[in-house]
Amino acid sequence: MLRGIKICGISDLMTLNFIINHKFPPKFVGFITNYKKSKRYVEYEKLKKLVSIKKKKTSFVSVLVNPNDSILEKIKELNFDFYQLYDVSPKRTKTIKEKYNVKVITALTINSQNDVDKYKDFYEVSDLILFDGKGYEKSIGFDHELLISVPNSVNKMIAGNIKIEDIPNFKNKDYYIDLSGSLENEEGKKDLKKINKLLNFATKNES
Repeated sequence: MLRGIKICGISDLMTLNFIINHKFPPKFVGFITNYKKSKRYVEYEKLKKLVSIKKKKTSFVSVLVNPNDSILEKIKELNFDFYQLYDVSPKRTKTIKEKYNVKVITALTINSQNDVDKYKDFYEVSDLILFDGKGYEKSIGFDHELLISVPNSVNKMIAGNIKIEDIPNFKNKDYYIDLSGSLENEEGKKDLKKINKLLNFATKNES
């Protein structure tokens, strides 16, 4: 049973309003907060305006790659429900979660079974485990069969070059699905028609 959708890499208000006010809004919307290599990175002042809108039923996610204390202090008052953490140790994850009283999505980049098995180190300090490809700012997939070993007790999300047309393949999987690049046009901007198609399509495949 597909648990819901996350749309990541939102960087403009028009797209965000479209998503939030959609008949079938996603469970999560992600904002690239500190990873400047990404074309989806959002400068702080713009980010502040984006996440100040009324988000209704959707949770806002700050996507952070190995964040330092400076950026964490800077965003602590912003309207985020989750911090999605890449390249952060279990010990620091726990510190961030407790200090900032925020839910945590631990993002693991996957290329092998050993990468998948790292979830065991983060299970107790994370609200969700995201299994992503190795591409970071690039959409790179991985073999989802590697996740068979992960028990149902783990709250799972998957990402990495997932297309709208792939959604039915996850209908009987207990996952949240995270999409970004497949929702963009040739200029690399989010395409409202693709987002609309995703949200209408996904709701038919959710539990």
